[in-house]
Amino acid sequence: MSLRGKVAIVTGSTSGIGLGVARALAAEGVSILLNGFGDAAEIDALRAGIGSRHGVAVGYSAADMTDPSQIAGMVATAQETLGGVDILVNNAGIQHTASIEDFPAEKWDAVIAINLSAAFHGMQAAIPLMKKAGWGRIINIASAHGLVASANKAAYVAAKHGIVGLTKVAGIELANAKITCNAICPGWVLTPLVQKQIDARAEREGRAVEEVSRDLLAEKQPMLEFSTPEQIGAMSVYLCSEAARTVTGTTLSIDGGWTAL
Repeated sequence: MSLRGKVAIVTGSTSGIGLGVARALAAEGVSILLNGFGDAAEIDALRAGIGSRHGVAVGYSAADMTDPSQIAGMVATAQETLGGVDILVNNAGIQHTASIEDFPAEKWDAVIAINLSAAFHGMQAAIPLMKKAGWGRIINIASAHGLVASANKAAYVAAKHGIVGLTKVAGIELANAKITCNAICPGWVLTPLVQKQIDARAEREGRAVEEVSRDLLAEKQPMLEFSTPEQIGAMSVYLCSEAARTVTGTTLSIDGGWTAL
């Protein structure tokens, strides 16, 4: 089954994992609605580059993932400008670290809103369109932290565990609607943001970047290798393919063995 002509919304897709997923889907002929923050000129360049390389329409929505009405508006924009919503990739996320006793309430609310509630609101708006079309794929970008926990990440771990639960419920509810819902659970992914953190730590501690990277990976993963946005994009393409038509309500780990420990 070809994906050419399908339409995908990928939240948080102006960089990192989301951009990797958007590019992978576009390479299969999927029109894309990008979403996220960034410099307007850079986003325009991304749109033009993806569109010209793969011969697909590429739109953009600046919808705030903390605002349910803007999320619904984003889905409506995809319907109006690109012709529908066949694939929804809930990827947008933020992080804050602190112990539970010191965790700022406003940070908790923001992490839960963007990492969990936004996925619910997007699904609620997109599912009726998928049902009408008779086909749909929902991919929630969770995390290894959707399956296991780490200290000082209460909101993030709670949100990602919630995403896994939401995925299971959707998989059950949509099982016979020709719509699947699955969660991808990455471990360490080498995004520009992670690379920036590694470079800063290496400079601060006077150590080689390679050494800092290895130590970071070794804290959690038996495999001392980062996953990449491109690999997560490839996994997303698989989940949209005919080969995955009966894969639903489950998690797919890409974590270098993190959750095998």
